Parts: sequence; structure tokens; C-alpha cells
Amino acid sequence: MNVCVYCGSRSGNDPRFEQAAIDVGASIARRGWGLIYGGGNIGLMGSVARTALAHGAHVTGIIPTFLATKEIALQDCSELIEVESMHIRKQLMIDRSDILVALPGGFGTLDELFEALTWRQIRLHARPIGLLNIAGYYNPLLTMIERMRSDGFVQDRHASMLWVSDSVEALFDELAGTTTSQFGDHLDLA
Repeated sequence: MNVCVYCGSRSGNDPRFEQAAIDVGASIARRGWGLIYGGGNIGLMGSVARTALAHGAHVTGIIPTFLATKEIALQDCSELIEVESMHIRKQLMIDRSDILVALPGGFGTLDELFEALTWRQIRLHARPIGLLNIAGYYNPLLTMIERMRSDGFVQDRHASMLWVSDSVEALFDELAGTTTSQFGDHLDLA
């Protein structure tokens, strides 16, 4: 199983974010899974990748050439793939993964998360998507998603595509136990 992790290229101000990234990397390795991520060596993404590597996981970094120096590509990855664009990066990250998980991050993390949700909604993939809500970081986003649902912009079945937990292990257990067929109802566009 390969886990795509979306997260910040910065570590944020709360040490719980960094600890969560370390816990994610360690859990991926402990479970015998592989990590697919954005290829950087900085911020939370670097912490996840370095921890996963240190614990023996196969780590695939996918980074656009123009970011390879800005995000300081992690050269120690098991596999480091340089691509031409952000779009290709996001497509490959999804294509190579079985489940997708977002940790705290900024605009780029939200972009990746919402593109994955949108692609799932329109049937471009059927991978389960999880949100690691450390220290309530994503509470305002979850409130906004509920508002979109209650105001009729997002259907119930689409709002429920996102699995949310504040526990790495609980989120991974839930996502690993979810099959594509269990998500079939969420893929209807009507």
C-alpha cells in the first residue's frame, strides 16, 4: 500500500504539527507501506519523508524541476522523480497511491487536497481521502465544508468523502479498511 501525504513545506508554529509528521512517517514504515509525497526536504514534508526513510519505508518524492531547489529536493528518497509542472506532480502522486492523507499545511496543501476531492467526485479516481486534524487545525475548513453542504453546494455523499481524525493510527486504520466498493455511493455526480 502506498500513502500519498499532502502537507506543509513549512513546519508551522505548533510543535504538535511536526510531531504528527514524524508519527505519520513512522506509522507508514511500521505498517510496511510506501510514502508518496512532494519530494521536498523542508517543513512537514521533509519530516514525514526523513522519518519514513529512517524506519525503512520506500519513499517516492515527486517534485517539479522549478521547485527542486526552492523546496530543496530530498536526494535520499528511494525514488526521486522530477516533473515539468505542478499538475503532473499532483497527477503522479494520486496515480501512485492507494490512499491520500492531508496534514496541516498552507495553500499548496489545500490545493492538493481539494483537487483530490474534486477528482474523486467526478470519478477520476476512487482512493479514500483522509484529513489529519491535529490540534483542531482543520476545524474552520470542516465548518466551511459543512456550510457548503447545508447551503446546497455540496451533496451529503460528497461531503462524506473526507475521513477526518486527530489520530494517525485511527485514520490509517480507517482508510486501510476502506475498499473502493465502500466508496461507490460517493461517486455519483447526480
